[in-house]
Amino acid sequence: MLKADGFDEAIIGYTYDMVAQEERLIYSVEKCIEILMQDDMDYLEAREYLDFNTICAYVGKQTPIFLEDIEGIEI
Repeated sequence: MLKADGFDEAIIGYTYDMVAQEERLIYSVEKCIEILMQDDMDYLEAREYLDFNTICAYVGKQTPIFLEDIEGIEI
């Protein structure tokens, strides 16, 4: 399993990817943003940094999964 550097406290679980046949860590997007905000970023800066530098970075079939909280979103 690959880990996203600096986001250990945001790990909320793992899954087995049947297609890739690999275990993958699952991170909470909100917890990742909270971690980045501890480094003097506001919410929007942290979100943009996370999206561009972490979530969009594909590093192979063990790439971690980033889970969005759906609270408040109509389905």
